[in-house]
Amino acid sequence: MMAFSRFAGRFPRSISTAALLLCLVVPPSPGISETDEEYSSALLWIASMESTTVIWLVYVSIFITIVWTKIARGTTASTPTTKRSLPPPPMAAGAPLLGILPALVMKGPLQAIHDAYKTMGSVFTVRLLHLQVTFLVGPEVSSHFYHGLDSEMSQDEVSKFTIPTFGPGVAFDVDLATRREQIRFFGDAMKPAKLRTYAPLMAHEVEEYFTKWGQSGTVDLKHELEHLVTLVASRCLFGDEVRGKMFGEVATHLRELNDGMRLVTILFPHLPTPAHRRRDRARARLGEIFSGIVRSREAARRGGRSSYDDILQSLIDSRYKDGRATTETEVVGMLVSALFAGQHTSSSTATWTGARLLSPDNAAHLLAAVEEQERIMGRHGPDPGHMGYEALQEMDALHRCMKETLRLHPPALTLLRLARRGFVVRSKEGEEYEVPAGRTVASPLVIHNRLPGLYRDPDRFDPGRFGGPDKGASLAYTAFGGGRHACVGEAFAYMQIKAIWSHLLRNFEMEMVSPFPETDWNVVMPGPKGKVMVSYKRRRMAAAA
Repeated sequence: MMAFSRFAGRFPRSISTAALLLCLVVPPSPGISETDEEYSSALLWIASMESTTVIWLVYVSIFITIVWTKIARGTTASTPTTKRSLPPPPMAAGAPLLGILPALVMKGPLQAIHDAYKTMGSVFTVRLLHLQVTFLVGPEVSSHFYHGLDSEMSQDEVSKFTIPTFGPGVAFDVDLATRREQIRFFGDAMKPAKLRTYAPLMAHEVEEYFTKWGQSGTVDLKHELEHLVTLVASRCLFGDEVRGKMFGEVATHLRELNDGMRLVTILFPHLPTPAHRRRDRARARLGEIFSGIVRSREAARRGGRSSYDDILQSLIDSRYKDGRATTETEVVGMLVSALFAGQHTSSSTATWTGARLLSPDNAAHLLAAVEEQERIMGRHGPDPGHMGYEALQEMDALHRCMKETLRLHPPALTLLRLARRGFVVRSKEGEEYEVPAGRTVASPLVIHNRLPGLYRDPDRFDPGRFGGPDKGASLAYTAFGGGRHACVGEAFAYMQIKAIWSHLLRNFEMEMVSPFPETDWNVVMPGPKGKVMVSYKRRRMAAAA
């Protein structure tokens, strides 16, 4: 290990980066596991590196290599294609042996993949060393990716790394049929009738939270909204049991779970890094806390004292199609997964929305959102308690701002599937290709959502572009996924962020005093990098006549 460190240190950054990436993409031999002392030491050293270049390269390669590793170890089941009569997707140019690696080092993954798209068209394959991944760019070529059967386009092989975070018995630790039923449980808890009951809870939490702000001041908006979103989500998930008694501890452990979802996690989820150790301790403690709440509710029901109406109770009361009740382990795992995924995505989107609205170039969009709040106050009254489900649904201007924010800042760089069966795709340019079984297939959201053919002036923040027909129906808009795997929490997320920004727009004049944030690609779910400093001054909005 010391020899390896000295060796890497002698080379320029770009060359040592390539060497590090080689270590990551080449799996251990059959006799070596990720817990082997020497192999683990080398990986721990790599995981400690904070070079932006390393992180970018790992981000692109990591999703590809997890599938290759599992195929090499014989754990991926693929169905052979019939005799090929069509050519495979064209291969993007790259250096011998290294493939696209030099371009990734020099340009970063976004520009490298965008350049390949501009050169090759809407369907192309990228080679990284011995690995291949086929990119499908644009709605014309994405139908099978989003609408294909799970037996044909699988998430399982690229998502096993989430098991240490979410826990046993849920998500990708169970078979597809069980996972579908668990998704149905969440879907039942997100129906409009249920959402109506969450709206006043959200309004109350938001109103109470901002009472601690003074008449004027400066805050880190990112930190504030992360805290508030966790409060709101906890209230809707657990009622008062977490919110009132142990919120601080739950919030701390949730941050540790987030911090434990590093890029190296995707390949080596059990590697004993400090972040993974904190993640495992946090998950164990959250399991204890949530299990205690589930048991107390069961005891209350047996004693005839149960009167809860929140997501936790909905999950406890859920039944599988065979009549089986959810277990304590399953309920806890579903709670952790919902809180983990929803908190990060919502807080990131809420922060990006604020950064966009408070940018000087977007003053007209900010004014439109403020004037909309004045009109809604005129219809529903100034009392925050009146800002219920119906009022939130009327906030079209704010909704468009959020939707445009998600287009420009999706919660993931790319979505991936494993093609268990080969399939034919016709490119936008009219060429037909056969994607072979066993190939990793990617839908790059950050490119897909900025295609000039779909969006005029695609890099500009323009909420008005969503004032017409919904582009999402044709897979032109995929910030929340689409097809068979559209996000069941989309409506809840929109409601939550609207409740927050409705209050901020009505009660504060704000100005962003730090530069517009860069994107932090160091983590699995990218968000704003660093602090987002905002100055504020209280105001009292008058309702529009």
